[in-house]
Formats: sequence, structure tokens, C-alpha cells
Amino acid sequence: MADHPRTVGELTGILRQGGYLADRGLATALFLAMSLPRPILLEGEVGVGKTEAAKVLAEVFGRKLIRLQCYEGIDTHQALYEWDYARQMLQIRALSEHQLAGGDAVDQLFGPKFLLERPLLEAVRAGGQAVLLIDEVDRADDEFEAFLLEVLSDFQVSIPEIGTIKAQAPPLVVLTSNRTRELHDALKRRCLYHWIGYPSAERELEIVLVREPGVPQALARQVVAAVHRLRELDLAKPPGVAETIDWARTLDVLGGTEMDPQIAADTLGAVVKERDDLDVVRDNLEEITSGA
Repeated sequence: MADHPRTVGELTGILRQGGYLADRGLATALFLAMSLPRPILLEGEVGVGKTEAAKVLAEVFGRKLIRLQCYEGIDTHQALYEWDYARQMLQIRALSEHQLAGGDAVDQLFGPKFLLERPLLEAVRAGGQAVLLIDEVDRADDEFEAFLLEVLSDFQVSIPEIGTIKAQAPPLVVLTSNRTRELHDALKRRCLYHWIGYPSAERELEIVLVREPGVPQALARQVVAAVHRLRELDLAKPPGVAETIDWARTLDVLGGTEMDPQIAADTLGAVVKERDDLDVVRDNLEEITSGA
């Protein structure tokens, strides 16, 4: 596989070979992220393929996928590097009192073999051979977001005991956000941006058939129609494309050939993941399946 696509159309085809159907807008944004190179921020509803885009890019271009999963309270050490304190304690016990008093004690305790790489340092070292996925960046706090901005600006890490480590070439960086909070303008300006919305019924059908080629087309079409009706309801968490694929796969495993209220009710757990949403869906199940 080539290291870099020559055109947007070529990238679209390569992604399709990896089982990912990107529309023209998303393919163009990803192509520019690879060509410039610039980090790209993908926002959208849950389950529309933001994370999957990074995974497929790594797969089809033979790059290492390095994932930093953000969460509330994540700090720089968990994202960058930490020292292996347990191993350092063993080293201290092995050193003599004279060695500990010597000037090389720090070198012996804070050398590369005691360094635990976390995703950001790993990505800096891997450079252009990696895809760095910073997943759900909106879950981290403001301070961590500011720290990310600094790292993404120069792709180098300074470790006092070792020195500065700089990427020979920047990795491809994909940030994702579900918009649980608004990201700061400074981070957005550093990135290219693309919003991934729910696909049309025709495109979603195509996605299901590409990802699950064994599912009968008629059943897949009914599942997609039912999911689109679900999204019209007042649900706390409308189903994404990932849930559409899961539902089609589930029905196929059960030997279903068409959507009906009974089989839909039996398999709602594949597509609806909130207790209150289940009640809403069950109250509208006849309408949902009759229109499928």
C-alpha cells in the first residue's frame, strides 16, 4: 500500500477496500490531513464512524495505530510518560551505598529502560509511521486540552532526565469529539475540521452491505429504514451507524429474513442502549417496523 494517496478519489477507494465508506467531504478532509500534514478533528454523533476512520487509515496504510482514550481527570503523565517506580526500587536495592552516593545514580535510575511510554510519547517516537487517535477529547478538562495543543504544535517531548525527543515526521493525528462540551478555539484552529452526520438511507444501506456482506439486501434495507424511524423519535441516545450494523448482524445470526414487531422487540438491545429509550421505542414498535 502506498504511503500517501495521490488524489481524493484514490483515498476514497483505498478506504472502501478497508470496509470504510467515506463521502466526498470526509475523504477530502482526510486527504488534506495527510497531505499538509495537519491534525484533523472529527465531530459528530456517537456511532457515526469517527473512531473507525482512524483505525481504517492505520490499517490500509500499514501504520501503527496509537490510541489515547481521553476521560475526565486524565493528566499529562498518563498521556505522555511515567517512570517505572517498581523497577527503580529494585534497582536501588541492587546498587551499593557507594554507587547511590555517586554522581551517576540519577543516570542509573532514570535511564531509558525505566521509562514507560504512554501514547503521546509513543506517537512522537513513531512519527510518520503512526496514526495517533486522540479519542473523545471533549471528555478531558481544559488544562489537558491546552497541554495537547502544545504537543501537537511541535511534536516534541522534553524529558529532564533524558533530553528532548522530537518526531522526525509528524504522525497522522485524528481527534474525535462527541461534543459533550465545547472545545477551545485554539485547539480547533490547530486542526482541520469535519462534522460527520448520519448518512442518508441509501449510503447507510451501502455501509451495512459492505461491512456485513452476508446479510440479505432486503433485510438490510428494512433495518436501515427502521433505524431512520428510530432517529425521528425523541431518544436520549439515537442509534448510530454502528448500531445499524449490529442490528443487521444480530437479525442475520437469528435467521431473520424480514423485520417484524416480534423479532424487533427481541433484538432491541442491539440498537437501543438506554432504559427510557426502550420504553419509547416499544410504544412505537408497530410504526417503526411497518415502515421498514
